[in-house]
Formats: sequence, C-alpha cells, structure tokens
Amino acid sequence: MSSDFPESSPVSCSWSGELHQREPGPPAREWIISALLFGLTFVTTSFAGLFYVAGDAIFLAPLRLLSNPGLMLRGLLFSVPVLAILTAHELGHFLACRYYGMRCTPPFFIPVPIPITGTLGAFIKIKSQFISKRALFDIGIAGPLAGFVFIIPTLWIGITLSEVVPKGRITQGLVFGEPLLLRLFGGIILGYSPETQDMFAHPFVMAAWFGLLATSLNLLPIWQLDGGHISYSVFGKSLQKRLSVIALVVLTAVCFSTVSYLLFCLLLLVLGLKFRFYHPPTLLEDDRLGLPRLLLAFVALVILIVSFIPVPVVVI
Repeated sequence: MSSDFPESSPVSCSWSGELHQREPGPPAREWIISALLFGLTFVTTSFAGLFYVAGDAIFLAPLRLLSNPGLMLRGLLFSVPVLAILTAHELGHFLACRYYGMRCTPPFFIPVPIPITGTLGAFIKIKSQFISKRALFDIGIAGPLAGFVFIIPTLWIGITLSEVVPKGRITQGLVFGEPLLLRLFGGIILGYSPETQDMFAHPFVMAAWFGLLATSLNLLPIWQLDGGHISYSVFGKSLQKRLSVIALVVLTAVCFSTVSYLLFCLLLLVLGLKFRFYHPPTLLEDDRLGLPRLLLAFVALVILIVSFIPVPVVVI
C-alpha cells in the first residue's frame, strides 16, 4: 500500500507533455531502515510459517527451533513467497514513482510477532504531489498488478501441493475464508468442491491467500488506498469521495459478521478524518486517461472481486 499526501510540491518543467521534475531518490539512511525492516519481517514471517507446517503458534516457535533448528527451513515455505508478493507490490509503486521522477521512500515492511502472517504488509511514503491523473493512475495500479503477477503462480503451485479431504475432517482450529480465485484454481487443479470438501492448504497457498487479502483491501476505492488513486483518476474528485464513503460503509457492515476488518475500518476512518474525506488533487486535473488505462481499471476491478474475502478467518 502507499501513503501519498504530499509533503512538498515539486517545481515543474515540461516533460512528455506533463508537469514533471525528476527528484532525487531515497537517501542511504532510508534504504538501511528498509533493509533492517525487511530482515526482521523475514524472521517473523518464517516463524509464522511454522504455524502452517507444524501447527505452532509463533511464541512457541523459538522453543521448537532450539531443539530442531531445521524447522526454520520449513517456515521459509511461507515467508519466501509472501515476501516476494509484498516486495513486488511495493516495488511496483516505487518504480512507477521513480519513472515519473517523484520523491518517495523505499518499501518499509511491518514485522509483527503474530501467527498466521508475521507481518502487517509494507508501504512506501510518497513525498511529491502527483503530476497528473495519468501518473496517479499508473502509480496506484502498478503495485496491485505487480503483486498479482506473483500471486498467480504461487497460488497455482501451492494448490498442486495441497490436499482435499471430505468435509467434516477439520473439527477444530482456524478455518480461512476462500476468495473466488482460490476456489477457481482449486476446482481446476484438484477438483475441489467447497460444499463437500475441505482443503489442507500448502504454505504457498497461505502466502498467496495473504497476498490476495492485502491486494483486495488496497484496491478498495477509499481515499488514498491504491483503489482510491485509481477511482480518483477515472471518476474525478466528487465521485471518488462518494465511492470512498460507500466502500467504507460496506466494509463496516461486513464487520458485523466478522471482526477481522474492524481495525482496518478504524484506520481508514482516522485517515478520512485527517484528510477531511478527500483525495489530494493532482497538478493536472484535466488530462484524460485514454482507453488502455480504462481497460486496466476494469482489470483492477476484476482482481478486487476475485481476491476479496468476506470472512477471512473463523475459529472452530
């Protein structure tokens, strides 16, 4: 995801028909912080991966590792693909920013010592005002598209290594909601039928599952999420603000059936209040996206639909 409220406005000059200034890249200090956070996130996601291969909660993982250090390699089955997906997503934003000469941070990963994920994702901070709606669109959509390119093979490979069993075999533990894409691939590869079967998912599947969850949330057309950038570029200021409010209301309604999105809804509400429920304007508000970008916007909508998980986790 990206955070994009401008801290400074660039001095403009002409380049490819748009206002543009090529600003310097991130300083070495930010790259060092990025590398340290990536290293910590690698550790926490590897511990979290043990939950899928050995049934361990993350706080028990160090004890198991003391007696069997080789277990860490099994945790890599989750941490490596999930970090590849997150890195691809954030580098998509970063490289698009640099293409337009905008100042931004490198990707900052968020390590957390909890099971299931071991991370809350990653973000970049964009420090320049967006040049145009085309630049806003390209930067907003680059992350989800890049991450999704990595999600597809990860999910496909993971499902080939998974197992389906008759429904009812899972009597306790955590049950993860299934996005449409997972059900589609499961049906094609394993003949998986959610009505009569359960799936014991390979860690690759769980890495893709987290990537799909993060992608769908980022593609919601709310304020300064990736979907907010896309919808602002396509529909303009007034309609994007209405879409933001509607999407937040719908997501809040989902929280009545699951508390999984409650913290995310509160964060979006705080950001909305901070920025008065509007998306910062671009320097050029009258440029047109053109048909290719409008088609990509439709692709982003399809990705949102096949990725969204109404109830992510249920405890049985």
